[in-house]
Amino acid sequence: MAIKGVLFDFSGTLMRIEPAERWLSTVLARAEVDMPDGEMRRLAQELEEAGALPGGGAPREVPEELAELWRERDRDPAGHRALYTGLARRVPLPLPGLYDALYERHMEPDAWRPYPDTEPVLAGLRERGVRVAVVSNIGWDLRPVLREHGLDRYVDAWVLSYEHRLVKPDPRLFEVACAELGLLPRNTLMVGDNRRADGGATAIGCALHLVEHLPVTERPDGLLPVLELVG
Repeated sequence: MAIKGVLFDFSGTLMRIEPAERWLSTVLARAEVDMPDGEMRRLAQELEEAGALPGGGAPREVPEELAELWRERDRDPAGHRALYTGLARRVPLPLPGLYDALYERHMEPDAWRPYPDTEPVLAGLRERGVRVAVVSNIGWDLRPVLREHGLDRYVDAWVLSYEHRLVKPDPRLFEVACAELGLLPRNTLMVGDNRRADGGATAIGCALHLVEHLPVTERPDGLLPVLELVG
């Protein structure tokens, strides 16, 4: 069947969050906190290991008191914030306000970078008349991020987990996305970086293309095969 629409995951597929060191150093500088580079790098690593950076790696372990928030993190904005600030609080920082500041920072457009082939692929799909939706497990509105990077003009529909209280791999979220595009699943390709979550689209008949969740500098062309797949 011809592919007439593509569903894209956001984090790790179209864009990547900044490294933990840049995330922390930006917040420290704004708060006018002076810290030796070595200490800053150590704290950034501890925050990363705690899973405190949304869009970064998963926690090495989820504390029992945060386990329910972890399971439901992408259904509710308040719960998403409570989870990630709670994970960050496992790492002692010099000012109590830094935890909320870190959470706010990760939602800023400047904290995200598109992969090198993101815009060329989205533009190529638009030229071919292929409709595009962003389908993301997320606890906040990512539209301003893509807008700031000039990518929102290529997106026809936004299907965000917290707005529907449905989380990938639940097939119902992909059904919503196909309906938003006005397409049948068999004419739709899901592109993501997580076989379990994004692979849920295959349950309703979508094709699947997986990319690696790598730093932006290490994945220059992972999305380019999408243009070949749509023909």
